[in-house]
Amino acid sequence: MSRATRDKIFRIFCRLASYFALVILAVLLIHVVKEGWQWLDLQFLSSFPSRHPEKAGVKAAIFGSLYLISLTALFAIPVGVGSALYLEEYAENNKFNRMIQVCIANLAGMPSIIYGLLGMLVFGRFFMLEDSLLTGALTLALMALPVITISSRNSIQSVPRSLREAGYAVGARKYQVVFFQVLPAAIPGIMTGVILSISRAIGETAPLIVVGALSYIAFVPESLMDPFTVLPVQVYNWASRPQEEFHQLAAAGIITLLAVLFLLNSLAVFIRMRASRRR
Repeated sequence: MSRATRDKIFRIFCRLASYFALVILAVLLIHVVKEGWQWLDLQFLSSFPSRHPEKAGVKAAIFGSLYLISLTALFAIPVGVGSALYLEEYAENNKFNRMIQVCIANLAGMPSIIYGLLGMLVFGRFFMLEDSLLTGALTLALMALPVITISSRNSIQSVPRSLREAGYAVGARKYQVVFFQVLPAAIPGIMTGVILSISRAIGETAPLIVVGALSYIAFVPESLMDPFTVLPVQVYNWASRPQEEFHQLAAAGIITLLAVLFLLNSLAVFIRMRASRRR
């Protein structure tokens, strides 16, 4: 068999696999929409959880998810981008820094439940933050950091060397070239990593259950130390109940989660496109 034939077979296989994945995704979405669409109304979005299906809603979960993701982005993005800038622009190519890069790459593939255990022990127990909103945000920030750091490094590496040399040629200092030339040029790629990491964080359930996210919260968190719940945990709680009505509520919660995720990703894509046009 020739190389061209093998490449053609491989392309056909990849195309068929993509079509199969799209069909499975479409079937799941159709089933979820069919089950949960009837429960989507203003009462569902503005009510707190209840043991009675007709009175249950996702208000606490929506606010908890938005607060949690906002705090996660606040903690993870500056640290992740700063780490990438240091490793790419300032760190020396020695054994210690290479070991740090290997550790970051390994952390990107670590199961999320490990981050939950780490967050529970370090933030919840050692720093005595307990099962608070701050504990959940710091745990998800740890999980998002490797992806943001790796994607930011790749984006910074893709900036042409000539751009740096042009800055040095006109007398700019190191920090001026890095923060006013390299970083703005790398923002589109950095935003891609941010979108991927935040999208993963907003759909996580296992680490949040470990750090103490509750399935029944009848109030909106008012401080960083308040207990919280999020949409994935609320969906998990409804799906685990035997009543058919709660299964339909879980489908409605999935639709709400997808809508929130779509809005946040759309905002991030808009920022990336705006930065690309400015570049």
